[in-house]
Amino acid sequence: MITYLKGKAKINFANDDRITLIVNNIGYDVLIPSYAMKEIKSKLNENDELELYISYNQTERQPKPVLVGFPNSLDKEFFELFISVEDIGPSAAVKALIKPVREIARFIEDKDTKSLKQLKGIGERKAEKIVATLKGKVAKYALIKEVPSYPEIPEDFIKEVEDVLVKQLGHKHPEARKMIEDAIKRNPSIKSSEELFEEVYRGQFR
Repeated sequence: MITYLKGKAKINFANDDRITLIVNNIGYDVLIPSYAMKEIKSKLNENDELELYISYNQTERQPKPVLVGFPNSLDKEFFELFISVEDIGPSAAVKALIKPVREIARFIEDKDTKSLKQLKGIGERKAEKIVATLKGKVAKYALIKEVPSYPEIPEDFIKEVEDVLVKQLGHKHPEARKMIEDAIKRNPSIKSSEELFEEVYRGQFR
């Protein structure tokens, strides 16, 4: 059984749900939930090395192995609890996990079926099954630390752009901060204040 893989990542940017990981000249097709794929794409260049914790799934009904990859072991653990819910298989679970694990775990612990129904493929009945099956089992995943709002971007770049937006261009602090946050979400690989200004501009005139 495969539980962990580390190798060169080949990303097909036209296909949002999988990565081919090359390990010892063998290519493994690994499904990736969308919340994790966004993080991976923002940090990874073609052929960079990537390590993934793997949930290996193979059953009589699904004889072809399905590999699902996660950036850490806690997310993998949560996924394997999630697919223990009746009528939620690995492929359906990958599509459903559009939000970070900590958020979904909170929905479950709070019995928030309305928020669970925002997940792809999860209707009222499945949301109720998820809560009935997992309530009381996923509290620790709700405590996973949130990723900072400004990943990989120096605070001095952010402060410089915010100061210009507020002091020179007349924007209010909350408005400026929101413009910057949206720009970084669109392009987390920004490497200078000039690039950040450019992305803020793009967001205002799209």
